[in-house]
Amino acid sequence: MQLERTRILLVEDDMDHAKLIKECFEDQRLTSHITHLPDGQAALDYLLHQGEYSENDPNSNPDLILLDLRLRRVDGLKVLRTIKTTEGIKRIPVIILTTSSADRDLCEAYDLHANSYLVKPIGFDDFCRLIQDLETYWTNWNRQPTYVTQGARSGDEQNTSVAR
Repeated sequence: MQLERTRILLVEDDMDHAKLIKECFEDQRLTSHITHLPDGQAALDYLLHQGEYSENDPNSNPDLILLDLRLRRVDGLKVLRTIKTTEGIKRIPVIILTTSSADRDLCEAYDLHANSYLVKPIGFDDFCRLIQDLETYWTNWNRQPTYVTQGARSGDEQNTSVAR
C-alpha cells in the first residue's frame, strides 16, 4: 500500500528561496508534493477557489502551507488572517517561513494563529535540515483533525482529513 503524498502549498515571492526549498525536498528525497505560488493574492485565489483557480476541486486543498511574510500584492499576515478566519481552510496548518526574526512579526503571526514560525537559515545544509525536520514532524508525527469542507458547486459536505 502506497501512502498518499502530503500536499504542501509554498507561498514565496523570492524565486531563489522557492528554488532552494524545492531543492531541499528533492535532495532529501522527501515525499511531499509542492505547489508554489509567488504572491499572497495568488495564494488566496488558490485557497478560496477564485479567479484562475475557480475550477479547482475544493477538496484538494493543501495539507500544509509554508507562508513567507514579505509578499507582493497581499502580505503574508493578511493571507494568514484570511486562512484562519475562513471555514473549510482555517484548520490547515500554516508554517511561517521567513527571514524576519522581528518580535513584532513573530507575535502577530501567533496572534493570528500561525501553527509555527521558522526563520530561514542561511546555509544550504541547515536549510535542508530544517525542511526535512519540518516534513517529518508535520507529516509523520503531528495529528490533524478531520474537518468539514463544502463542495464548491454542489453544497455537499464531506469529511476531509488533513493528516495523511
